[in-house]
Amino acid sequence: MPGTTSQFGRNRRTLAALASSLTLASLPAAAQAPVRIELASNTALEQRGREQLERLLETHDLEAWLFTRAVRIESYVIPHSHPVLTVNTRYLDNDTAQVATFIHEQLHWFLVEREAATDSAIAELRRMFPNVPGEPPEGASDEPSTYLHLLVCTLELEGTGRVFGDAAARRTLESWKHYTWVYRQVLDRTDALTQVLRAHGLSPTRPS
Repeated sequence: MPGTTSQFGRNRRTLAALASSLTLASLPAAAQAPVRIELASNTALEQRGREQLERLLETHDLEAWLFTRAVRIESYVIPHSHPVLTVNTRYLDNDTAQVATFIHEQLHWFLVEREAATDSAIAELRRMFPNVPGEPPEGASDEPSTYLHLLVCTLELEGTGRVFGDAAARRTLESWKHYTWVYRQVLDRTDALTQVLRAHGLSPTRPS
């Protein structure tokens, strides 16, 4: 999420090598280990965060959006995907927002494992959107990251909608104060962006 994406974009090849080295993500579902949740400081807030995430994983089928099973909970940090997927404790009382955030960061792992398809999809997005914001709050930390987030956030909408319904997912994405231009495109041009994802085989909820 905000503050982490420029480095992510510039080092995508390094991250791809890291992702390929973590074999859990490529194992069949039946053989995969449970999500491992670690706490940064073991505070009461982080313990509540672990309880919330364990409950959400138990009560909702999130398997389609699990691409790393190592998760860290750390209060007061900006959620980020690498090197360890990290979420904070801001949404302890908002399951939809926490799941949307969790799915968002998981989707960075999904796209990093599919570098060629992601690059092709981004090339198409550059034709669709010749000019994009390259800094917060409308965009991500640079233009390449903004294009990447058009993919991530469209899939975030799809995933959150599968779990909580489209209306709740849209309300949640409308409430975000980061990537505001990106989320506006995602909400206004959902079909066009989804078509780009499908055309390049970038859909966790469909067979590969």
